[in-house]
Amino acid sequence: MEDILAEELRALGVSAVKSAIAGAFFEGDLADAYKVCLWSRIANRVLLQIASFKAANQDELYQGIKKINWFEHLSPDGSFAVTFNAKNSEAINNTHFGALKVKDAVVDQMRAKFDKRPNIDTLKPDLRINVLLKGENCTVSLDLSGESLHRRGYRDTTIKAPIKENLAAALLIRSKWPEIAKNGGSLIDPMCGSGTLLVEGAMIAADYAPGLLRDYYGFLGWKKHDTDCWQALLFEALQRKTAGIKQLPVITGFDKDRRNLNAAHIHIENIGLQGKIHLECRDIANAAPAKSWKPGLVICNPPYGERLGDEEEIVELYKAFGETLKSKFQHWQAAIIISDPELGFCLGIRSQKPVRFYNGALECKLLRMKIEESVFFIPQAKTADERIAQINAERRQAERLDTEDDLAETLGLSSLSKPESDDEVESGAAGFANRLQKNLKRLRTWKTRYKISCYRLYDADLPEYAVAIDVYESNETWVNVQEYEPPKNIDPHKANRRLAALLAEIPKVMAVEPDHVFLKIRKKQKNTEQYEKLGDQGHFHIVEEHGCKLQVNFSDYLDTGLFLDHRPMRLLIQQQAKGKRFLNLFAYTGSATVHAAIGGAIASTTVDMSKTYLDWAKANLALNTVRGEHEFIQADCLEWLKTESEQPYPRQYDLIFLDPPTFSNSKRMEDVFDIQKDHVRLIQQAARLLAPGGVLYFSTNFRRFKLDVEALSMLSIEDISAQTIPEDFGRNPKIHYCWSIQHGTQR
Repeated sequence: MEDILAEELRALGVSAVKSAIAGAFFEGDLADAYKVCLWSRIANRVLLQIASFKAANQDELYQGIKKINWFEHLSPDGSFAVTFNAKNSEAINNTHFGALKVKDAVVDQMRAKFDKRPNIDTLKPDLRINVLLKGENCTVSLDLSGESLHRRGYRDTTIKAPIKENLAAALLIRSKWPEIAKNGGSLIDPMCGSGTLLVEGAMIAADYAPGLLRDYYGFLGWKKHDTDCWQALLFEALQRKTAGIKQLPVITGFDKDRRNLNAAHIHIENIGLQGKIHLECRDIANAAPAKSWKPGLVICNPPYGERLGDEEEIVELYKAFGETLKSKFQHWQAAIIISDPELGFCLGIRSQKPVRFYNGALECKLLRMKIEESVFFIPQAKTADERIAQINAERRQAERLDTEDDLAETLGLSSLSKPESDDEVESGAAGFANRLQKNLKRLRTWKTRYKISCYRLYDADLPEYAVAIDVYESNETWVNVQEYEPPKNIDPHKANRRLAALLAEIPKVMAVEPDHVFLKIRKKQKNTEQYEKLGDQGHFHIVEEHGCKLQVNFSDYLDTGLFLDHRPMRLLIQQQAKGKRFLNLFAYTGSATVHAAIGGAIASTTVDMSKTYLDWAKANLALNTVRGEHEFIQADCLEWLKTESEQPYPRQYDLIFLDPPTFSNSKRMEDVFDIQKDHVRLIQQAARLLAPGGVLYFSTNFRRFKLDVEALSMLSIEDISAQTIPEDFGRNPKIHYCWSIQHGTQR
């Protein structure tokens, strides 16, 4: 929601808006801060930063808080509360203890000056102090909102609702309700529950300030509160609300449960919109707009399945909802909140790219659709013929052939016509889908704990489905499928049918559109460069890894630009790079350079022979906010390393990553390179650029590789392969080998 919040702040007219993790920054005067408290539909809290200092221990925290002149903000006989958060702090990791230290510092300062101390009030204090201790950096703020801004004041606290008000508003905004409302479009929630989406939608359409009903803000008891400024903003908001309510479009809610409708009536009355929002008791199958209602937005937060408990019942509900949309809401737009991706397919309607968000701790997706005849589809949108045609095209690309006749001749076939499907293929596809689901479940906790968004989901787990499947998650999800070249004794027709069935199952299991699934046919490359270009679509997507933003491409190259098996290696470089000089050889797209820069490297050198990949590396670095001096050199790494290592005073680096190809005979290289034959010379040359105490990490993915330890006996070498194989590559521990190399003889 950070980007939506930043857009909202800009629309409110404040300056220097910048998105951050779980929030946004802005600059302005007190009127701007009041305006955001009153008008933000997205924010939870508005924090005014008043101090920052280093706090490496409890005493430094106490003294730093005590240095702030609290009398500027709080009277000695007033009340206050402390919210304390700590992240990566060795000094204080107990938030309750941290809050007590802050409270003691404020009370001790006041008592020393006035012989009187303020009271603690955790519900509605005059001043709420917010302290964030991140590492050794402490930021102190005043919580001007006082309590979360999602509490608008209209919801009955005894009524449990499934979605918070600010999240409901964010989803309406992402569904383009503000634009639809301006054009007079209608809003319908066919499973409205207690009416949160209806009320928030009406407030947006009526220009109704979301904070207008609140009787408590954190600044009302603050000593610097400007009453006149606040009253002027309230008066303006009242005028805008009065004018806006007169122009409300049709807003209607249906629900089959009268208790839900009673709760919705209470909330509508509390907000003062009785008579402006229409409610009816209707089952989803009977939900329909009146002919006079202008097409607009259908939005709802249907049961996720947890509440109904009956899987068959919830599936039937979603199917009925899809039929209702298709039959009764032609030319409307729809937005549906789901937690189970499989349920989205039950609707039978093509959606735009899903928006991922969290409703509390539950990961959900917002599906947005235009209800037109042309968008209806069965989940297996591509026919078997179409999928096999795609596979054959990929095979021709891999074989460098021009026509299907050429491919047929290469495979020893008379034709490439698709044979009839059989039960064996269908049964195998079901088993494959089941394995994917099990892998997703197995990796879920690991992904969450380590914040992994790009990972290998499947690696030839079932011999008859010999593919690797990598998932890339960002604002949307992409799936990259790489087929391992089948043995010569496998019937190509059978391999094609299996691959076609596999491609049909992936979108269903992963809840992605078929065009988000990319297929690559891998073959042994003969007399070609390692990363040959396959296409020229230029579609790049941004993903994140351990705080680093990186570009990937699924259509133009055999590899995506990010080797997922080296994720732990990149993290190790990031953790060790602070204050160091880093060298990245055979750098490819420079992902290791980005990790080093994010980790605090003071300088880096990135070397690769390809201008395309070097430009990609520069673009990757530019996506991130980093410091230090970073140079990019286009050169044959073998020649560059040889030249630099032979200098009387060669360059010196504290950290080197050497990940050469297994084999290369590029036209731009003078000699053929073979990692087994040439690795000793390569490592020795790289070690000459290693500063005292520095570390060289050498890696290769050549499975039959044997490190010549005897020839490298003057170096200290440690095999770290096992610790650099990530969880998602556990089935394939020989995906790469890796060594840590330093100066000094081996032990």
